[in-house]
Amino acid sequence: MSRPITLFTGQWADLPFEEVARLASEWGYDGLEIACWGDHMDPWKGAEDDAYIQNKLDILEKYGLKVHTIANHLKGQVVCDDPIDARHRALLSDEMWGDGDPEGVRQRAAEEMKLTARTAARLGVKTVTGFTGSSIWKY
Repeated sequence: MSRPITLFTGQWADLPFEEVARLASEWGYDGLEIACWGDHMDPWKGAEDDAYIQNKLDILEKYGLKVHTIANHLKGQVVCDDPIDARHRALLSDEMWGDGDPEGVRQRAAEEMKLTARTAARLGVKTVTGFTGSSIWKY
């Protein structure tokens, strides 16, 4: 069996998810690695909202695509980075940033990573990708 050729949607997060799915299908991709930013995937909704998950699956089916991976690089980066600073602020929503307290930001990011795994499972996906962050980021 050949491996599926997939497109990571993160670099296209300024486009609506359905538009990216349409383009990927036209370009001959077999499926997507869906990024958890833009409107591509919201792990907070995906972990609990059946209609939200079904909508994403319907879009994929419409364009003959499968989902193979869910990607949450931006939040994964925050979980272990030190320090949490302006570079992170530029990547995060107001809700994720909160008051900017580093430990609070890390805790919210860790919770989103857990929800990303739950969302992946609800989509029938076994793989979540992301960055791990780094204690040497400051250097």
